Amino acid sequence: MFWNVTLTLLSGLGTTIQIFFLTLLFALPLGLVIAFGSMSRLTPLRWLCNTLVWIVRGTPLMLQLIGFMYIPGILGNNIWDGEAGRMTATVVAFSINYACYFSEIYRGGIEDVPKGQTEAGQVLGMTRSQIFFKVTLLQVVKRILPPMGNEVITLVKDTSLANVIANKEIIMMAKEYSAKGLIWPLFSTAIFFLVFVGALTLLLDWAEKKMDYFRC
Repeated sequence: MFWNVTLTLLSGLGTTIQIFFLTLLFALPLGLVIAFGSMSRLTPLRWLCNTLVWIVRGTPLMLQLIGFMYIPGILGNNIWDGEAGRMTATVVAFSINYACYFSEIYRGGIEDVPKGQTEAGQVLGMTRSQIFFKVTLLQVVKRILPPMGNEVITLVKDTSLANVIANKEIIMMAKEYSAKGLIWPLFSTAIFFLVFVGALTLLLDWAEKKMDYFRC
């Protein structure tokens, strides 16, 4: 029984890990795009990005998941059909949600870089793209790594919300046993999350130490 339960939970953990990495894959670059939009000189674009961030940060992720999953069907176009559809809806909702949070971290990091360094690059004849990638970006990475790490760890735990729309992640697999009167699998999922978060914490600590030479 123990091994059967463990194997079932591991299959759910695979779904959890898939949601986690796919979310990061799409949310990290999308967050940078939204950050640039929120700092744009074009008022309509800046307003659009800031409004998106406000809406996403002001509403629960669970509600966003339910909305992405069921609103298309209510409108007569069920684009999230089957298990693959539920996973796609989950990744889309998670990616947009975390991209908005990442965008604020990116924006804060970019604006925190002293303007004098940008001006120095201009005096040296560097283009705006050269200044961003060779002067600004590396300093931004150093500044945003701790808050970005906190969001990444939060994402690990937020993946459990995916079971709201019937994704078979680890919590949902454990809840199926709870419905049968077997409660320990649900609490044992904490071990999987602790190990996952512990590994990420070590990785993030290592990354911060590697970036120490970018201190200003």
